[in-house]
Amino acid sequence: MGTVDHGRRGFLTGKPGKKMRDLPLPWLRESALEELCTRCGDCIEVCPEAIIKPGAGGYPHVTFALSGCTFCGECARACPEDLFDLSLDPPWQLSLHISDQCLTKMQVMCQSCRDACEASAILFRPEIGRVASPALDASLCTGCGACVSSCPANAISLERAEVQGAAP
Repeated sequence: MGTVDHGRRGFLTGKPGKKMRDLPLPWLRESALEELCTRCGDCIEVCPEAIIKPGAGGYPHVTFALSGCTFCGECARACPEDLFDLSLDPPWQLSLHISDQCLTKMQVMCQSCRDACEASAILFRPEIGRVASPALDASLCTGCGACVSSCPANAISLERAEVQGAAP
């Protein structure tokens, strides 16, 4: 179960933030969190972007409510347990979703997500008689989450990607 985003956008508009999904930390070994994590909080303390928060059961998770991940690796280096594999490329399997709340779907010009995306994974394709809509180049998306925090409509989410060949 995710946690509620109590960000300033929700505070200023009087609208509570959307449910934020608990996301794994980058480079996390499969199923290592609950088996090996002591919930010491070292990864939370060293994260320069402050995107790692205590989640369900006190286990750390990533939230993109305020910022994205720079993949600095500080969380992995600070962990005293064998939870991380810094050789994983990409560092996690996340997929980006843009909902119907996107301002462009209401014909409002906005490209905040594109501007926040260093990898240039979000493109805006012109449409005749309409505002350009976002399109994702999944091959370029790193899952950093910078687009999530930049979206004024809370229309973007990153979720665990379905791994090919994984059992349901």
